[in-house]
Amino acid sequence: MQAKQVMVITGASRGIGAATARLAGARGYAVCVNYRKNRQAAESVVEDIRNKGGQAIAVAADVAVAAEVTRLFEAVDAQLGRVSALVNNAGILEQQRRVEEVDAARLARIFATNVIGSFLCAREAVKRMSSKHGGAGGAIVNVSSAASRLGAAGEYVDYAASKGAIDTFTTGLSAEVAAEGIRVNAVRPAFIYTEMHASGGEPGRVDRIKGSLPMQRGGHPEEVAHAILWLLSDEASYTTGSFIDLAGGK
Repeated sequence: MQAKQVMVITGASRGIGAATARLAGARGYAVCVNYRKNRQAAESVVEDIRNKGGQAIAVAADVAVAAEVTRLFEAVDAQLGRVSALVNNAGILEQQRRVEEVDAARLARIFATNVIGSFLCAREAVKRMSSKHGGAGGAIVNVSSAASRLGAAGEYVDYAASKGAIDTFTTGLSAEVAAEGIRVNAVRPAFIYTEMHASGGEPGRVDRIKGSLPMQRGGHPEEVAHAILWLLSDEASYTTGSFIDLAGGK
């Protein structure tokens, strides 16, 4: 029997994605925990959800690869039912670099996951959610970053630019599918305690920066997860094309 609401969360084996998956499971969603490589971490999130009476599966797929995205959504169709909520959370960054030190291969990797991956997943979700295709509607939340506003100078201008593309994508897609029963919004977190900072070569980055933030502290994945779940919920039924900033006031 299909659960009432089915959620796909990309990059959900850790950080914001994992926190969102756990919260969604606790609120009654059937959750697909997507991951790229770390099966053990993804299965741990699934186990946490199931241990609390929820329904969840883990599906491996690299969102930057079109065939794998198609397979991801087909697995959800078969095991959980038609998706009604998508969280485009998968994202990567690389070692802190100035723009003059960035090569084309790095740019291709970052944009393939952060931008193309979000487009491909949204495409599959719209095909299933849109009233134009016989769907019952749904909601999409894109995980952008405050870096899209701040620029990440001297660190990750390429990552920031990819998130700027996600902001534009959110605005455009929200208008495109609004009359088809689909809401599209975004969250823009920053300075969150996640493993992503280690990918950039500075695991302690949040602690270094927190003193410059108006709130004087870093954020936690669960705080972002609550904003995501609100945007997906009926409480946000008249909200589309909107952004919630979660960056401690910066």
